[in-house]
Amino acid sequence: MKQVFKRPDALKDNIFHYCPGCGHSVIHRLVAEVIDELGIRGKTVGVPPAGCAVLAYNYLDVDMGEAPHGRAVAVATGIKRCRPDLVVFTYQGDGDIAAIGTAETVHAANRGERLTVIFVNNGCYGMTGGQMAPTTLLGQITTTTPGGRIQLRDGFPVDLSQMLAVAGGSVYIERTAVTSPKNIIKTKKAIKKAFKAQMDNLGFSMVEILSACPTNWKLSPVDSCKRIEEEVVKHYPLMVIKDTTGTHSGADEGAYRRNMDKR
Repeated sequence: MKQVFKRPDALKDNIFHYCPGCGHSVIHRLVAEVIDELGIRGKTVGVPPAGCAVLAYNYLDVDMGEAPHGRAVAVATGIKRCRPDLVVFTYQGDGDIAAIGTAETVHAANRGERLTVIFVNNGCYGMTGGQMAPTTLLGQITTTTPGGRIQLRDGFPVDLSQMLAVAGGSVYIERTAVTSPKNIIKTKKAIKKAFKAQMDNLGFSMVEILSACPTNWKLSPVDSCKRIEEEVVKHYPLMVIKDTTGTHSGADEGAYRRNMDKR
């Protein structure tokens, strides 16, 4: 009998520790499926920093390099520059990448580092108790904004994907969600395209994934998905934000590396 569904080879046989309704376990599986389908398990390196996904190395069966809080893209840049033959990705939450790690990410995108970022946006600092993050929506109640986020005091929510889209070195940025089977399928396609952009040596690629945090939102898993689809997407619409993969060429990079090899 033909097997049509199984655990991805790139996913370890461990029980996820994430809260019920959290999107991390789904996203982990999608990343593992993409790694299997692209046949890159033996040459892939993941870099998770601090946050809920800090234990990603317990689940993804590829080489992993742990990074300090916010420094995942910087660590990934070092790995990729030392071993350009590897496929390198970071796996970061919004508190990590859009706050303490903003500078590293902006400059890596501008330089066109050949790496892939998986950016999980749940609108709060999930692991440390649900504090306001840069992506927290106006009016959203968190442990540090008990009356709701207000613009006058807390500023506007940061749209990191739009910020990185104007960077000259970014070639593919898409925002998706894991709230329904349809959105999960789109998310997997986006992750695969982001990895392929790196493998084709085109430049910086990132997939922002809207994910639920039922524990800190004080909502059920079902109501958390409804909140994303009815409220969060109004500020963070699901869309391809930048895609120049069809026109970008890695030829210049090839010439650069040949010149470097001669030195």
